[in-house]
Amino acid sequence: MTGAGFVTDELCFWHDPGNYALMLKPGGFIEPYNRHIENPDPKRRLLNLLGVSGLRDRMLAIPSRDATEAELLRLHTPAHLAHVQAVAAGGGGELGIGAPISANGWQTARRSAGCALAAVDAVMSGQVARAYALTRPPGHHAEPERSMGFCVFANAALAAEHAIAQYGLRRVAIVDWDVHYGNGSYKCFESRADVLAISIHQQAGYLFVSGEADEVGEGAGRGFSLNLPLPPGCGDGAYREAFERVVLPALDAFRPELIIVPCGYDAGRFDPLGRMLLDGVTFRWMTRAVMDMAERHAQGRLVFTHEGGYCPVSGPFFGLAVLEELAQSQTEVVCPFTAQHAKIPGQALADHQRDLVGALANHFNELRQRHW
Repeated sequence: MTGAGFVTDELCFWHDPGNYALMLKPGGFIEPYNRHIENPDPKRRLLNLLGVSGLRDRMLAIPSRDATEAELLRLHTPAHLAHVQAVAAGGGGELGIGAPISANGWQTARRSAGCALAAVDAVMSGQVARAYALTRPPGHHAEPERSMGFCVFANAALAAEHAIAQYGLRRVAIVDWDVHYGNGSYKCFESRADVLAISIHQQAGYLFVSGEADEVGEGAGRGFSLNLPLPPGCGDGAYREAFERVVLPALDAFRPELIIVPCGYDAGRFDPLGRMLLDGVTFRWMTRAVMDMAERHAQGRLVFTHEGGYCPVSGPFFGLAVLEELAQSQTEVVCPFTAQHAKIPGQALADHQRDLVGALANHFNELRQRHW
């Protein structure tokens, strides 16, 4: 069995969210800006780096496909699908809070979600142990009944539901390290105990959703949603502390049969939409950590869906670090930012960060004891 697979599709790079300034209701002193911040450049440059480094050739090429309407309806409402289709058919427009599409939005969003499902198929069929879906539009903000935050359909959540519905899995874990709260996964699974939805994110990084630690699910799902809102300025030390004290113990206790990672690079220290300090060193370490959990509990089964990350210079190198780890194959590429890693003062764990993570660990331990 090949170690890692990779799926992408040119159509995803043609996804067009339009004019970014429209989100700000331009007028007065807001100058129009014709380039949306969720544009193809960071992801296309990652794809190109995978090509020139030779890493892409070392991974199994997984064929892309569209998500069917039946697959989308596993989590999304019929009204939501009809709305996306209607807006696209009308030439494009705003789907929700910060989720614009053009006339090809229905097509590109179905392809993006379908690539995530194809990654699950490749892993569950035993073709590969691990798979990465490099797609647009992203998905982790999309809720069952609405699009938001650049996201049309809930790619990672749909991937988890596909593993359950198609392959009969009983426990799937989602570990979301995009810098923004993964509210879509929370809303999809807040009342269910078969999906453990973990989101480690910058507190109040996306003001239209919450993501506080007291959002822990409802009913049968209470305790199976874990939010780790970290203050701006967290680096390697804070993220490792959060993983070692909360994320990894939760995965050990849950024993997932598949792990899905909505992988954003906007916690990277150069990103325009985040205020965290990570670089490839930490992204590689987190990848290794979830790989170890997948090997321990899930027969190695691990799927990554590409989410945010808006710096076209640093993002490709951070992505390469993740994919090198997934493929267990080192390239000749030397990340230009790794040498600076230890020189960034905020990379070390601060006392207030340790105290916060400790409080979160105690909170979630009590939840597990009461509800698991």
